[in-house]
Amino acid sequence: MNKTLQLGDVYDGRSGSAILPPEIIPFLVSYNLIPQLLSQSIIELAMSTTGYANAPITCTQAETTQALQQFYQHWDLNSEEKIQDWCLRYGLTQEQLELFATRKLRVEKFKQITWGHQLESYFLKYKRHFDKVIYSLIRTENRGTANELFFRITEGEQSFSELAREYSQGPEADTNGIIGPVELGTIAPNFAQLLCTSQVGIVQPPVSFGDSWIIVRVEKLITAQLDDFMRQRLLQENFETWFQQQLSQLSPEEKAWMGINIKPAQVQEAKAA
Repeated sequence: MNKTLQLGDVYDGRSGSAILPPEIIPFLVSYNLIPQLLSQSIIELAMSTTGYANAPITCTQAETTQALQQFYQHWDLNSEEKIQDWCLRYGLTQEQLELFATRKLRVEKFKQITWGHQLESYFLKYKRHFDKVIYSLIRTENRGTANELFFRITEGEQSFSELAREYSQGPEADTNGIIGPVELGTIAPNFAQLLCTSQVGIVQPPVSFGDSWIIVRVEKLITAQLDDFMRQRLLQENFETWFQQQLSQLSPEEKAWMGINIKPAQVQEAKAA
């Protein structure tokens, strides 16, 4: 977005003109609908200039027809009369109804056009964060106990799972020490590094981690794949990052509506302006 979005100039993404009459703002405020209005307007404004040659993102006639059929089925609008009554009740023109019915598809097209071409490089850059690991863990606050447990395991006196169940001081005690699969990106970096550099099936000597001493054994490493599910996830992650960036461009007062922390002086400055 090249401009700061204000409540007074919410756009429909097509004509570029304001679509909200001033008298509706108090109504939206009273029902706390301003955050939803701002959120949807940010996305709609972006979709109006993302398509080919900065034209709005649109759907083909076939896509629109299918979207309308799904919409009619969802709302049980099984006759032309019901469709017309529904539009009349909510004050929608046919064009507005089509925009409403195709919005989800247009948002998906927006994601694909904006970030689809860079998914492979993005995935390769952050692949390690998406890889998963299954590991066994024993943690104790006592270094001597950790050394003793490590000795019992390596000497075959007791199994890792048995000792984890009896001695581990975390929730892993309830799962025989097994944790995962979990993504490496969700684990503390230094602990993730330990897991990545550990040989599968080999019990690692006790190491200090926070207030505890831990014994770890990696059971399995699961390599992430750029499949359809991952592509959709990466598109959504890029979309959410972009959306947060758009929120940062809102005026101080609009940020307050969105629950973004700002300094009180910023709001006063905006009001004074």
